[in-house]
Amino acid sequence: MSGIYLHIPFCKQACHYCNFHFSTSLKLKNELLTALLQEIRLQKDYLANETIETVYLGGGTPSLLTSQEINQIFEHLYKYFSIKSDAECTLEANPDDLTPQSLHAFRQTPINRFSIGIQSFLEADLKYMNRAHNVQQALQCVPMTQDAGFENISIDLIYGTPTLSNEDWIQNMEKAFEWQVPHISAYGLTVEENTALAHLIEKNKVSAPTDEKAQEQMLMLMKKMSQNGYEHYEVSNFSKPNCHSQHNTSYWLGKKYLGLGPAAHSYNQVSRQWNITNNAKYIKSLQNNIIPTEIEQLTTTQKFNEYLMVSLRTSWGIDLTKIKNDFPPQYYHHLIKEIQVFLNTQKATIKDPHLCLTQQGILIADYLTAQLFYD
Repeated sequence: MSGIYLHIPFCKQACHYCNFHFSTSLKLKNELLTALLQEIRLQKDYLANETIETVYLGGGTPSLLTSQEINQIFEHLYKYFSIKSDAECTLEANPDDLTPQSLHAFRQTPINRFSIGIQSFLEADLKYMNRAHNVQQALQCVPMTQDAGFENISIDLIYGTPTLSNEDWIQNMEKAFEWQVPHISAYGLTVEENTALAHLIEKNKVSAPTDEKAQEQMLMLMKKMSQNGYEHYEVSNFSKPNCHSQHNTSYWLGKKYLGLGPAAHSYNQVSRQWNITNNAKYIKSLQNNIIPTEIEQLTTTQKFNEYLMVSLRTSWGIDLTKIKNDFPPQYYHHLIKEIQVFLNTQKATIKDPHLCLTQQGILIADYLTAQLFYD
């Protein structure tokens, strides 16, 4: 089983913290969608003989697409790939794009799951992040989506912003619990290089987030999620039982996936490839029937490190038996040696045959993973 990701690189406006590839100009939208359809055809053999169980439209802001454009994309996917009849088909959406009319139109497409980027119900937060929607739209979008007949809904929340008090963070979570959404993704605000937020902080125009506040609010998050029946199955992801994101889980399980669109990445367990991060060059290349991609053949060490990176973020953790069976002996010996300090400091625990992070370990998951890499 495999998945397909399609990157739709357009947004109404730029969020200050975002470092994904996107454009706020829709001028090339039609040409890019035509190129995307061409790439679907040219990539038809990348996942040869694989059944597709998930399709994910991310971005950018895929909810800027019309239902007709979405249906056109799926018509090409169905033509060139074997897609399960009950495949999870996710559309990332911004609250300001969701109306009764647009949701009715989306019902006429294969989309059966929404990932809604609410981020906060606090006006000061939304302004700090330069989100395109307002509080009223944030409060209306989920009930509206549910009323339209969509039950499989995930919402994104961001914590750790300088404008978010602990009391406000609790209220943000409580609002999400009221709706009983089956899935919640919650991310600590990070300042990425060359983003608007990084430049604003450098010029002292806005306050910077702190690690202390992020960790405090992360602990609050884990406690509240557990109290409300959500499983903490990945560092930033929580779900009701049997409501994991199938698409993202496939990444963490190391399954094959195809990425389509500018800046999209693909992985077939042997190599990794990524498309050019430029809309105009992407379009021109596809017009000449050339996929604008770079390919990297993965070494044993890269495969080992990537497995650690994705699996240690999950509740099921690193399968020590897999390490022993799938990699040369030195990799297993290296891992066993390096994990001792984390076991001794209770940052990790062994649940035979898996190595899993504890709550304290989750707070510094990226740091711990880097310490385990085989160099």
